[in-house]
Amino acid sequence: MAHHKAADSKREQFRRYLEKSGVLDTLTKVLVALYEEPEKPSSALDFLKHHLGASAPESPEMEALRLEVAELKEKYEAVLEENKKLKTKLAQYEPPQEEKRDE
Repeated sequence: MAHHKAADSKREQFRRYLEKSGVLDTLTKVLVALYEEPEKPSSALDFLKHHLGASAPESPEMEALRLEVAELKEKYEAVLEENKKLKTKLAQYEPPQEEKRDE
């Protein structure tokens, strides 16, 4: 009987811990969102992962990577634009295709 009470006490402590840390509330909200979905997703687990991941605060590493991706996209667009301009400029100095064949 004492073993049973110790297990119940541990469960209650764990439940209080989950409640205090906001885990129970978050899980409840996600499960309610899943319940209220008009068309249930093919994977309930993926639904939970997506919704739990979306509500978690972003790590500094993720934010740094996101900024780096944005910067690299800008550089990529600038390089594409420069490439386009250089091709146009180069085309001015190259003879037309027909003249090349005659040579």
